[in-house]
Amino acid sequence: MASWTPWPRDISRRRTRPDPARSACRRIHRKRNLDVRYGILSDIHGNLEALDAVLEAMAGERIGRYLCLGDIVGYGASPNVCLDRVTGLTTDVIVGNHDHAAIGKLDISTFNPYAAEAALWTRRQLTPDGRRYLGGLPYIWRNDDIFIVHASPVRPEEWIYLTSSWQADEAFDAMPAGVALCALGHTHAPMIFEKRNAEDRSRQIPPSALELASERRYIVNVGSVGQPRDGDPRAAYCVYDTEMKQIEIKRVPYDLESAQRKIREAGLPDLLAERLEFGR
Repeated sequence: MASWTPWPRDISRRRTRPDPARSACRRIHRKRNLDVRYGILSDIHGNLEALDAVLEAMAGERIGRYLCLGDIVGYGASPNVCLDRVTGLTTDVIVGNHDHAAIGKLDISTFNPYAAEAALWTRRQLTPDGRRYLGGLPYIWRNDDIFIVHASPVRPEEWIYLTSSWQADEAFDAMPAGVALCALGHTHAPMIFEKRNAEDRSRQIPPSALELASERRYIVNVGSVGQPRDGDPRAAYCVYDTEMKQIEIKRVPYDLESAQRKIREAGLPDLLAERLEFGR
């Protein structure tokens, strides 16, 4: 199995010359819709230990392209290092509500007190380059294979929680034409919705390994890397194989105690450390 080794990276340092291999791959991808395995991660929330565990697991998955669905920061104690990891991994990144909260682009008066305190703490920790990076991220991204958004295709900038079939019906209607799969996060709980045709109502199906039917559309909540809320404390990530037409949400354990210790040492609310243990 391949291994992934964390590396330090300053996001203020950019390549002075393009990587020929990477540029060639991008040119080929634009010309032909090549079969590729996507590694999809969301809601890292400054949890470096969880992120490193996910990246190590993904290193053995033959991933051809990585997608990050936002909320890189907020709650956890390692916002800048998590940003470095993501910027070193992929340019296919969208913004989440906690990313905007951390740079003052989102009113946090509606946040619960713990989330608001974490947002203000994160705002003080971010580097100028980190703030600029988060401020420049788009709300959505798409290609022929997949459409990604942090919360919902319905008014992405309003951060709507998509948790029911009737909300999924609206979300399917808001998806771009010609794209059969939407991946999102935001709720921190893995979830899959399926729609057979335009007249059919969407239905929720178990978030397990799934073979995608060619005549149907899907919305997949990939869960959270850094703060799961489905009762499973393990970090979540997703693999989408376009050749096999399969998608799978996977879980991996991580050094939870180290993540908790860092939160407490940073002076963040103790609840943010405690909840990691229970996946809530």
